[in-house]
Amino acid sequence: MAADNPRGAMFRVIVPNQHSRVTNVELFFDLVFVFAVTQVSHTLLHHFTPLGAVHVAVLFLAVWWVWVYTAWVTNWLNPELTPVRVMLFLMMLGGLVLSTTIPTAFEGRGLWFALAYATMQLGRTAFWLFATPRHRTAVRHNAIRILTWLSISAMLWIAGGLSDGETRLWLWIAAVVLEYISPAARFWVPKLGFSSVEAWAVEGGHMAERCSLFVIIALGEAVVVNGATFAELAWTGDNILAFVSALVGAIAMWWVYFHRGAEAGAERISKSAESGRLARLAYTYLHMPIIAGIILTAVSDELVVKHPSGHSDIRTIVSTIGGPLVFLIGTILFKHAIRGFLQLSHGVGIILLLTLWWFAADLSPLGLSVATTVIMIVVAVWESMSLGSSPEEAEEH
Repeated sequence: MAADNPRGAMFRVIVPNQHSRVTNVELFFDLVFVFAVTQVSHTLLHHFTPLGAVHVAVLFLAVWWVWVYTAWVTNWLNPELTPVRVMLFLMMLGGLVLSTTIPTAFEGRGLWFALAYATMQLGRTAFWLFATPRHRTAVRHNAIRILTWLSISAMLWIAGGLSDGETRLWLWIAAVVLEYISPAARFWVPKLGFSSVEAWAVEGGHMAERCSLFVIIALGEAVVVNGATFAELAWTGDNILAFVSALVGAIAMWWVYFHRGAEAGAERISKSAESGRLARLAYTYLHMPIIAGIILTAVSDELVVKHPSGHSDIRTIVSTIGGPLVFLIGTILFKHAIRGFLQLSHGVGIILLLTLWWFAADLSPLGLSVATTVIMIVVAVWESMSLGSSPEEAEEH
């Protein structure tokens, strides 16, 4: 039987020893971010310059932040209730506007991007505040704190949307920095002070599952891009092998993240006395490089499948090695947060990828892709074999 709901009529009912399931409407909401991830990867592919990479990084950080904040709010609110569902449907509309403006956010549609982003962040948080009963003082104060910080950053986003060139970039970087430091600063505001760690308790299993699903979104986008690109080409031995290498690489990434890490994370956060602190570190921050690595790998897949022969140019080298490298850095830090030790297999994989960088210019794009895929397979197999034993024994590996 469900426990009493102390949080309010729109909040989830917490059942002891059972994590809240991810609802169908949450999965429906996530579909918008399949499009957003595709837009981010395609924008990077077509603007693969140092400045273009900075632009895409800012846009990616915004996409991730609006999604993960929504995951936090739906961890508390009950998406099965009509008002919460309507909120998510409106967020989907905002997400579609946000996604469609990504390719030209630093050109003609910057204001549209800024307005969509600010409206989503402020609107969702205001709804959370409205949905919280007055007697839930700590929760209401948290919502007020976050709304205050987001209101300040919204002004920077909109000011950037009204500006051009470098001014827009610097204003948006300031907005991103402000939002990303706010959880670490515990959303301090005058009079209300700092947010308490206890007030940020989450239903850990649900949070872990939500972030795992976003990893699936990113991996799925990489597979879709790979398949769509391959379908348009005249099939040769080289691009068939490139297609297979990209798919096996995606499977290896899935294996590295899901075979042990996702399950261990869900179990660890479900049992943690400080679930909010762990969710902030492991899922809010450390999943960011995991997703970024998958997106960068999707860029590599398209480049290599289209042009498997010849010498690897800088775009191919950076994306083909950088994608798995950033992914492994994210996963080793994530698993350290949930297990308390650094996974040796991941560390060796990082070293091998960095070593491969020295020889990358002498390899064809196909050869580079196969080499990085082999490294990811080694990491996945090594971890699977080492963690077949206890965590203490695995640490020795």
